[in-house]
Amino acid sequence: YNGVATVDKKHQIIIDAQAFGEGQEHHTLQPVLETVKSRLNKLGIRKNIFKGRYKPIITADTGFANEANMEYLYSNKVDAYIPDNQFRSRDPKFQDQKTKYGKRHQTKPESQKRKVIPASEFNFDPVNMICICPTGNKISFRGERPDENGNPKAYFEGKLLQCRNCGIKDKCMKNPAAADHRKGAGRQVSFLLEHKREPNYTDWMKHRVDSDKGKQIYSHRMSVVEPVFGNITTNKRLNRFSLRGKQKVDAQWKLYCMVHNIEKLMNYGNIAVR
Repeated sequence: YNGVATVDKKHQIIIDAQAFGEGQEHHTLQPVLETVKSRLNKLGIRKNIFKGRYKPIITADTGFANEANMEYLYSNKVDAYIPDNQFRSRDPKFQDQKTKYGKRHQTKPESQKRKVIPASEFNFDPVNMICICPTGNKISFRGERPDENGNPKAYFEGKLLQCRNCGIKDKCMKNPAAADHRKGAGRQVSFLLEHKREPNYTDWMKHRVDSDKGKQIYSHRMSVVEPVFGNITTNKRLNRFSLRGKQKVDAQWKLYCMVHNIEKLMNYGNIAVR
């Protein structure tokens, strides 16, 4: 973990949570913030950094966005701005980006997953809870239950004999052979029940990030966190750790962070922090 803090002209502390590693970093946000709070308390700087007149502003990238983290931030009244991975698609300023600059990762390797007819091709009636497959057959309703994010979904499954004798099962099912066995299963689809979904903590964060203030604050995130990695990896040439073992790597990383912080004190130590 690397936590980067800066102080702006209005004496607002801006903390950016950054975790090393790819994916599944959302569970590190709470430990990061609790560690910052605990350390400042032990140093006698402030008992609880998230309370008082000068509360810090927390920013983090989309890898930290999930419902549990949003609930933690809301419950603890933390002034945070953490966007979901669709936040730019809701911003009118970025509507023409793909047309102007093209899509990212144009040369992605072909996915090994079998491409099938998407659920959007099925005719779903949320009022009567009826689903009609692309061939016009009514498939069985399997009930409602929340998904991993707590959002209610309706689940449907194709009747075994219908899917077994269907002429497009090779295009519709990831495993067409599953319909050939008497204990197999037909095509399964699910649909989000938007009309039954209650507002959640992710909606609260979306409103904050999409606001003019949220856009202004998050736009500074790159200037807060990225120069740290640029300085340590390029100027200090720490492109990889030269030691092995958790304790040695931890000591080497803290040494580089200490040098980086000494430079910040030397260059910006005259800025008063109230």
